[in-house]
Amino acid sequence: MMLKMQRACGLLVATLALSLPAAARDGLPAGFVYLRDVDPSIAQDMRYAAYDNFVGHPLPGYEAAECVLRRDVAMALAKVQADLAGGGLSLKVYDCYRPTRAVRAMAQWAHDGARASATKRFFPDLQKRNLFALGYIALQSAHSTGTAIDLTIVRRPAAQVPAFDPAASYDACTGPAVARAPDSSLDMGTGFDCFDDRSHTHSGAIDAEQKRARAMLVAAMGRHGFRNYFREWWHFSFGPPGERYDFPIAPRAGK
Repeated sequence: MMLKMQRACGLLVATLALSLPAAARDGLPAGFVYLRDVDPSIAQDMRYAAYDNFVGHPLPGYEAAECVLRRDVAMALAKVQADLAGGGLSLKVYDCYRPTRAVRAMAQWAHDGARASATKRFFPDLQKRNLFALGYIALQSAHSTGTAIDLTIVRRPAAQVPAFDPAASYDACTGPAVARAPDSSLDMGTGFDCFDDRSHTHSGAIDAEQKRARAMLVAAMGRHGFRNYFREWWHFSFGPPGERYDFPIAPRAGK
């Protein structure tokens, strides 16, 4: 009898769990989703959950390499993806929702006075203490609202590239694409998170093919309501930003 009751309770709990909205099951605030649950065809290369980023290690709050966004942003992004798919292309996201604790960690890194030789390739001509003043990093980020996203375009099927090697010596983010840290992106003239004037979306210091790649990304995103940040070809925002959050990016439920 006791065993039957335990089984019945277990089935009830499972049924209730399945009836909950996905956000609640995954521990996300209302209105937030995992991009993978909206459009799994969009490639993900979540840089702040790993080591290929300007601080050189995973940032606080990135407990899983997953893109989390506000639902309306994810739905709009899926429309961009559908447009690109017809041309044999795909989006690839680098960063989505960013916990405010990670934003604080960026600020601490920029002002800790330590040398950053291991990640100097991200800002080859600047000092890291000046990155805030120059507008490359912010004390408050729209990423923390789930409405901003960093991304690029890749060909489908995605090119196979070597895994990032923290011990390797890669060229500056402004160098030739083949010499930078490995990335399957179309050549946009610089790498992601390259703190340099050449990363400005309409920079005149890149070649014609690189300009065309950027223009294609901006146009594809713009058709579905995304606005580009002029200093960073990879950064886009959607709609009013709203409230900032600090919940961690955890693995998807049951995954």
